[in-house]
Amino acid sequence: MRFLFLLLAAAAFPASAQNILISDALNPNEPSIMFNPKDPAIMIAGSNLNSYYLSSDTGKTWTQHLLTSSFGVWGDPVIEVDTAGVFYFFHLSNPPGGNWIDRIVCQKTEDNGATWNDGSFTGLNGTKAQDKQWSSVNAHNNHIFLTWTQFDQYGSFNPADSSIILFSRSFDQGETWSEAKRINQHAGDCIDSDNTVEGATSAVGPDGELYVVWAGPDGLIFDRSYDEGDTWLDEDIIIGEFPGGWDYAIPGLFRCNGLPILKCDTSGGPNNGTLYLNWTDQRNGEEDTDVWLAKSTDGGDTWSDPVRVNDDDAGKQQFMTWMDVDQVNGHLFFVFYDRRNYDDNRTDVYVAYSFDGGETFTNERISDSPFTPNEGVFFGDYTNIAANDSIVRPIWTRLEGGQLTIWTHDVKADYPEAEPVAIADKPVLSNEVTQYPNPTENMAWVSFKIHGPSEVSVGLYDQQGKLAATIIDQQGYDYGKYVIPVQLGHLGLQAGSYIFRITINGQTTTRHMVVIQ
Repeated sequence: MRFLFLLLAAAAFPASAQNILISDALNPNEPSIMFNPKDPAIMIAGSNLNSYYLSSDTGKTWTQHLLTSSFGVWGDPVIEVDTAGVFYFFHLSNPPGGNWIDRIVCQKTEDNGATWNDGSFTGLNGTKAQDKQWSSVNAHNNHIFLTWTQFDQYGSFNPADSSIILFSRSFDQGETWSEAKRINQHAGDCIDSDNTVEGATSAVGPDGELYVVWAGPDGLIFDRSYDEGDTWLDEDIIIGEFPGGWDYAIPGLFRCNGLPILKCDTSGGPNNGTLYLNWTDQRNGEEDTDVWLAKSTDGGDTWSDPVRVNDDDAGKQQFMTWMDVDQVNGHLFFVFYDRRNYDDNRTDVYVAYSFDGGETFTNERISDSPFTPNEGVFFGDYTNIAANDSIVRPIWTRLEGGQLTIWTHDVKADYPEAEPVAIADKPVLSNEVTQYPNPTENMAWVSFKIHGPSEVSVGLYDQQGKLAATIIDQQGYDYGKYVIPVQLGHLGLQAGSYIFRITINGQTTTRHMVVIQ
């Protein structure tokens, strides 16, 4: 393990009355931020190219440091953390003896940022470029998943060069990685624009389901795996068009993108298992960029129509969104840049939040003052936000007079008062649905407990998400615990993995089963 880090500030940066300056050194941008789930007072953030920041007071004060690796640290910082409190810093590479951005590098710290290892890597494939990685963690076993774009030749206009979405995973806390695997059906070009497949973000469901979404010439594309990436859908699901493409122009910016962000509610609450997709586009015109949300309650098979997150009148610019789901309570939080208050390029930062699964939104300006970016200075491609048990920390970049800085804010959301829940309406908790034995050969049982009159459906699906058998179809049940036998021998199933999908009053829980012969 290497112990190389450079302290750039002996004292923590002080906080203003509202906004909190994280750093004004080394022209930071593209920030990422995360809590330690074992102690939310501990936070780590990162920014381009190789800076990381530590806080031990939920983000009120920060110290700045530099990350080093023998593989090179070359931007696109992504901060991740597992349930053991191990933090990971994923980034691009620039090795002295290799090629620029030729792999995705993972460095980790087991002491909250005091020391970092030299790192491991995935995706090395000759001179091909590996770019725009994002990560997720299976909270059941701390397995880590990475998705990103591979370019045959970055920036190439040659139609023989293409871009694809790659996937890799680690089962040993980032020490080693699986061989990178292509998961998309249709390739894109290498121009790094609308027709490039890019922005692959992943999310993990309540029972370890793995979901991925990206953008490209076919629009917003979805894929999934029920076995942690061994197998994927035979055909990717097209969620919808991406009007105007993901690479668009915002006045005063060097460039801007609306790449998608995917999250899944695993809180065990009423929206447990719901997938949320957040992005920005210009479907309403080049002068009216908006923030959008779509959701799926059936594992990505179908998606709601997009709803507008920003609540201003039409005709203004909102861009560079990010979102998070507070997995303690299922609340949704968004951060984005916003020009609703001006007729020029002055820019504010807003958060939006929803406590009803994305049905309604509250918007709040959090920037102390607007800033006016300069298109001659690269501003970065994204913001970030983290939420943990009602502690919410957005992170964003400001650009004033050619100076880049990154900031956060102590969000004080207007939480609604808790209302009494009638016994009949109490949601089914995920741990009140079981399936056994596992593995099995001829028989299986599905057990569930409900708290009042309910409508129940149970379906058995294969790994490609195809319905193998309907066990219960919208049948009414009263209060009590039920054990449903399933005679697998009569279904003609092949040996392999299957998924029971149990839906009770609209809330879906999945359980995995292995059939042996």
